[in-house]
Amino acid sequence: MAFLNYHHLRYFRAVANEGNLTRAAAHLRISQSALSIQLRKLEESLGHELFLRENKRLKLTESGRLVLDYAESIFRSGEEMMTVLERHSPTRQRILSVGAVATMSRNFQIELLKPFLNRPDLQLVIRSGSLRELLVQLEAHTIDVILSNLPVKREANTGWHCHLLAEQPVSLVSRPSKSRRKFKFPQDLQDASVILPSLESSVRAGFDLIMEQAGVRPIIAAEVDDMAMLRLLARESNALTLVPPVVVQDELRDGILVERHRIARIKKSFYAITPSRRFPNELVRQLVERRG
Repeated sequence: MAFLNYHHLRYFRAVANEGNLTRAAAHLRISQSALSIQLRKLEESLGHELFLRENKRLKLTESGRLVLDYAESIFRSGEEMMTVLERHSPTRQRILSVGAVATMSRNFQIELLKPFLNRPDLQLVIRSGSLRELLVQLEAHTIDVILSNLPVKREANTGWHCHLLAEQPVSLVSRPSKSRRKFKFPQDLQDASVILPSLESSVRAGFDLIMEQAGVRPIIAAEVDDMAMLRLLARESNALTLVPPVVVQDELRDGILVERHRIARIKKSFYAITPSRRFPNELVRQLVERRG
């Protein structure tokens, strides 16, 4: 039976990714001749040629592509093993590494993560970025879970799990008005100035549908894809702002803003995205179960 050398597999993956023996050797910090010998040993061990040489570039054979797929899986398992062992070390704090989509409500994040704060046995790491950037980090095991205002589809090659954490109402809010007339929805939005989430938002799609059905055309003062910016604009503008109340909860409590109308037909959804893991982080399960 052929013996599979982990180091040979590492060298092979580097050459496959670089497509060039010289660059791969420099990356691995070994000589080109030594790397060539190691690749030859791997091919002899497996009984298959792994590369075709075209000009000065190395191109994977069909067997080489198969071996690379297995190599990537083996290295991912190795990285997961090291991460799990590190987190279960009795000499270290437990770590919960959270990726939060940059446009997500900070107030919602704080409420969700509050039970994990001020725990001497736990280090909480929070990273912000786009959903695409965070999914890359999730696959690389550098974060445990993503908090998102958008779901992701589960695919065979990724195995994401999308957990609905909460569905919260959406309201029209504004600065207090001296008028005592009751706000009539949607009629009073005709020619009214409004600040809305961007067109990519499911909340915006629901709002636009209601306006179209009612034959009402508000004046769009601003479109914003960031909840923190929606909050600031609501505070500073005379316009009505469409926003989940959780985003402006402090302003509503302090009377800086008032809720003019709660739109029952529209909900803002919040998700936790987790990967398939042989040994999942127990802290992630605790967080996911805090659905509201």
